[in-house]
Amino acid sequence: MDPLGPDFVHTVVECMKLSYADREAWYGDPDFVEVPVHDLLSKSYADERRALIGETASLELRPGTPSGHAPKLADFILEGRTVTPMVAGAGEPTVARYGSTDDDPGTRPDGSTRGDTCHIDIIDRWGNMVSATPSGGWLQSSPLIPELGFALGSRAQMFWLEEGLPASLAPGKRPRTTLTPSFVLRGGEAWMPFGTPGGDQQDQWQLIMLLRHLHHGLNLQEVIDIPSFHSEHWPSSFYPRGSRPGVLVMEGRWDARVVEELRRRGHEVEVGLDWSEGRLTAAKKEDGLLKAAANPRGMQGYAVGR
Repeated sequence: MDPLGPDFVHTVVECMKLSYADREAWYGDPDFVEVPVHDLLSKSYADERRALIGETASLELRPGTPSGHAPKLADFILEGRTVTPMVAGAGEPTVARYGSTDDDPGTRPDGSTRGDTCHIDIIDRWGNMVSATPSGGWLQSSPLIPELGFALGSRAQMFWLEEGLPASLAPGKRPRTTLTPSFVLRGGEAWMPFGTPGGDQQDQWQLIMLLRHLHHGLNLQEVIDIPSFHSEHWPSSFYPRGSRPGVLVMEGRWDARVVEELRRRGHEVEVGLDWSEGRLTAAKKEDGLLKAAANPRGMQGYAVGR
């Protein structure tokens, strides 16, 4: 597939819709719930799920049935409820959408914000590697609760208060998180740490980057710079848990013919600014060389070696 063609975008987005639906139905703290990891990662299950991908965009949320077990989604999702945030800082306090103004006290027009998730990839002289996405200290979305005397953890908003779900709130239970620092191994050896901030976009941008790097031969900087996209089809991990079925957001640098073809296939395409998708960084050790690349969007990331 052409990495900048409609077949690539359509296929990746439709695969991600199925994967994120499974996240909603099956992911939770494995110390409290049984997560069918083996089945979810099996080739037979992938074949079963792949058969659901058609020529047009799906507008459904379709979790699977690993080992025949029926999935369970929150009533909030099944009933299509909507909520208007009533608290300042609700949702993910991440980098502002491009075009923001100083009318919003938390953002600046270049897309930056005072406080955000960050990501780092490090390789030292001996080849030790670190991929880390530290996050969670946002006071703007974790206000002090006067009756409790302390602020709730930012990630607690990913719990459900409805009982019986994999991510239902329980004492001592860890919330499902969007934080996904990533690694590629080759021959059992560490090869490439990579990742990005971005809430529910993290796994999307990382998958797109990895496919283009491994299958299309783009180098690290090329694969970060090339126009990208993300879907808003499934429920957000953050309050108020909104979803926009079929919505596909693409950078403005995409060929207009690709955008129109995706619309013809049923995607609700929204075109953003030219440099608005992703905040990826990556490093790798290859052929005796240490390599690194960083995202130019928003002028937030950098790569350095010494």
